Amino acid sequence: MNAPTPGTMPDYRSIAGLRARYASGELTPRALVDEIAAYFDAGDPQHAWIRPSTRDEMIRYADALAGRDMAALPLFGVPFAIKDNVDLAGVPTTAGCPEYAYTPSRSAPVVERLIAAGAIPIGKTNLDQFATGLSGQRSPYGACRNAYDSRYASGGSSSGSAVAVALGVAAFSLGTDTAGSGRVPAAFHGLVGLKPTKGVLSTLGVVPACRSLDCVSIFAHSPADARIVFDAARGVTTGDPYAREWQPLLNSGTSGRTAELVALDGVRFGTPRAGQLEFFGDESYRSAYEAALECLRRAGAHVVELDFSAHFAAARLLYEGPWVAERLAALRDFFDRNPGAVHPTVREIVGGGARFSAADTFAAFDRLASLRVEAERVWDSVDALVTPTSATTATIDELNADPIGVNARFGYYTNFVNLLDLSAIAVPAGVCGPGRHAGLPFGITFIGRAHDDAKLLGLAQAWAGESHAAPSAFEARPVVPAFGGVRVAVVGAHLTGEPLNWQLTQRGARRVATTTTAPAYRLYALDPGATGGIEKPGLVRVREHGEPIDIEVWEIPVAAYGGFVAGIDAPLGIGTVTIADGSRVQGFLCEHAALAEARDITRFGGWRAYRASGMGYSVRDNGES
Repeated sequence: MNAPTPGTMPDYRSIAGLRARYASGELTPRALVDEIAAYFDAGDPQHAWIRPSTRDEMIRYADALAGRDMAALPLFGVPFAIKDNVDLAGVPTTAGCPEYAYTPSRSAPVVERLIAAGAIPIGKTNLDQFATGLSGQRSPYGACRNAYDSRYASGGSSSGSAVAVALGVAAFSLGTDTAGSGRVPAAFHGLVGLKPTKGVLSTLGVVPACRSLDCVSIFAHSPADARIVFDAARGVTTGDPYAREWQPLLNSGTSGRTAELVALDGVRFGTPRAGQLEFFGDESYRSAYEAALECLRRAGAHVVELDFSAHFAAARLLYEGPWVAERLAALRDFFDRNPGAVHPTVREIVGGGARFSAADTFAAFDRLASLRVEAERVWDSVDALVTPTSATTATIDELNADPIGVNARFGYYTNFVNLLDLSAIAVPAGVCGPGRHAGLPFGITFIGRAHDDAKLLGLAQAWAGESHAAPSAFEARPVVPAFGGVRVAVVGAHLTGEPLNWQLTQRGARRVATTTTAPAYRLYALDPGATGGIEKPGLVRVREHGEPIDIEVWEIPVAAYGGFVAGIDAPLGIGTVTIADGSRVQGFLCEHAALAEARDITRFGGWRAYRASGMGYSVRDNGES
């Protein structure tokens, strides 16, 4: 699975990578804004945006960072997108309905916190109207297109927020999640989708769907980035009736585990019994989930089959019970005044809430309370739950033919989470297996109790092979690949857009990180005469005077790794490279013998910066640059 490429613009898929570029002087917030404005000028074929920010609007946020201490701003200059049911000051909020639009004078508190942390809002994204749906197709602003394959559903309702991150124009985005809207689109795009504990991220300034269940969600390329955004965004807001303090230690010791799990070895995951797993005939999704469970087992986790009947019974209450009336209550006045402005499928679903009486509602509350007691029993035997994020995917044509039925399949494993007051994080899990959806992104979800967000982020980072603890002196620690692949750091001709990148993409490799090495390396421009006529760098580990060097980390399927390595010629070879967080991956290193005719280019911080300087061998005069 190869990530979609956002045209000719640089992509912003890593907060750490962006910060490194700012620190080196390679990029400034103003230059970033110019790149994004040019990208917006080229059009929006995916219908990801309802209103991109103008250059002048973005420049105001960029200029506010001038003279600020980057070390004090965890999101310094990081571009982010906002689902258009979340307020951004001075920009209309439509909730996917032009007739509903209003222009807030103040941003939602969660947006204010992110801006205060240095982030730059770059626009409002498309959604299923009034956040009703998991498809991404219920919008008068255009059906949102999947960034990987435009024939397929983008997922919703936070459709544009997922597409903006998948394309790389936003490093992260905000969505909302009531029934899976922040998780399903993440799964369909190979992203991380964090559905935090209800109330920990303020929902003030958010157009309500089900106010008692709504959560602001986070899309990112990595669990590490999701953690940074979560830490910057959370906090109780005065006047928020559904807010609550985050209590990360609340569940410590209940099952003999710490509040935050940082490795998969020994973790007990509960998954539905075989008879309760449902893929609606989609064998490509079934085989992908079986492969994901096997990866957990190989990493030392214990996978335990559990009775999920209480969870699935709770899920049915969301649309078959009176919670749909809560959607109607939030919008009744507008619905009554503007019946023609509401998308037909949204009108059918939300309008159905009128059939429930107060007696029906209290009976459903009692039923849910009983189901919560039953569902709580699983925590006596497991540390977290794991399920597919979605049971299947579908083409846009299939959704148009059966918009409610197909949409319901997407929510099979997501609808119970908010009702049962659980936290969850959707994570990429490779691609779909053999079948009609083969090769499309596939995702699983780790589910915990309320306030287990840190634990879930730790599990997600362990699954992804990340480390979130900074080791002293860059102590080497091995990385366990998440999807049965081998992670390889590339530094030159195999970088995205460089002449040998095809050797990775044609083998099904995927880029998983843009980062730097530990500050223990030097970089050299090798003589093209010694490298087959292609300009290549040589990365060398040194005992002293080392510096961090820009790299990309790619994950290559195990079956393709041998052929890739066999094509590497001297003076380059594969060794072990320590990256910025102290973890180790395989990577390109250079023989010291080749350095006699090479040029030390460490001061540029990376191959791209060196090439951009115009000092390459191709422009030398008489052998000197």
